[in-house]
Amino acid sequence: MGRNKILITGGAGFVGSHTADALVGQGHQVRVYDNLREQVHPAGMPAYLSTEVEFIQGDMRDLGKLSEAVQDVDVIYHLAAAVGVGQSMYQIADYTAANTLGTANLLQAILNTNSHPEKLIVASSMSIYGEGEYSCSECGEVAPARRSAQQVQQKKWEPVCPYCSRAVRPVATRETKPLNCSSIYALSKKDQEEMVLLFGRTYQIPAVALRYFNIYGTRQALSNPYTGVVAIFASRLMNRKPPLVFEDGLQLRDFVNVRDIVQANLLAIESADADGIPLNIGSGQPISIREIAAELAQMLGADVSCQITGKYRAGDIRHCFADISRATRVLGYRPQVDFRDGLAELVSWLGSQQAEDRVDDAIERLEVLGLVA
Repeated sequence: MGRNKILITGGAGFVGSHTADALVGQGHQVRVYDNLREQVHPAGMPAYLSTEVEFIQGDMRDLGKLSEAVQDVDVIYHLAAAVGVGQSMYQIADYTAANTLGTANLLQAILNTNSHPEKLIVASSMSIYGEGEYSCSECGEVAPARRSAQQVQQKKWEPVCPYCSRAVRPVATRETKPLNCSSIYALSKKDQEEMVLLFGRTYQIPAVALRYFNIYGTRQALSNPYTGVVAIFASRLMNRKPPLVFEDGLQLRDFVNVRDIVQANLLAIESADADGIPLNIGSGQPISIREIAAELAQMLGADVSCQITGKYRAGDIRHCFADISRATRVLGYRPQVDFRDGLAELVSWLGSQQAEDRVDDAIERLEVLGLVA
């Protein structure tokens, strides 16, 4: 694909701004649509946003402004979303309006303006899987149900086989796994994915859903207590406080550097084989939450150990990491950034940043509402 005019919703954010930089570097015209939400952008317009982009400040709930933003663009990256499992469980209307209704408005704007982009790429999320995939020695590969309240209250953290109740082993999660959302955030991301893919099929617009796993890297919102866990831990450590780890800290996740996310975003423009399907975008390598906290503390030179709370947060799952074979086959996607190299790059950037730690207040709010126990 040659030079294009490209719209990025949520383009002033973490992933959006890095994607914008890469697209500008390739000679594309980039238009950014972002509401500069205070929780993410407390200082307003971020200094890192390229001066070469066309910027429109607007909310996804504003159909009129979206109708202006979608006109005359060749490619749309829909990255805008309210992010955060815990917060979504008590700001239900806000998350649904921003994510589900916001996506509906984007699609309606495309339709109302007779726009016909050559590609529509939506940021989906690993959260829509709920629990990842597991293997049972007796029953083979299984998809356990959500852990019961009684189970987590007894601090029995590991899922069991849904058929024989034996212990199960986590394995890489494929796109074919049944979706089982465990939070309002996850449900709204599922809405975003399914609406975009359905719209693409209906109106013959090539559409791709990229299911991002746990993204980390420079430009994450360090003072947002509902952002990614790496940024939350960094904020705690920068304020000489211990990272707070739920359950026993042995939960497995897939951490992928933002530069690899950008790689996938750019590849998605080019590949017709990706049209109409979801793709896992991760590192393909599991790592525990406890290991993340320890690695980050060591790299920051912080003489602080993580605090294992032994508590459960509503909406959390136990293990989930990506099988990226479909993205490798369809897009040619191959992660380039080793986790520890990416973490070192993040730590270097942290040296120039200030972080206000708001985690204690956020957890107190969750506890008052009965969402942490």
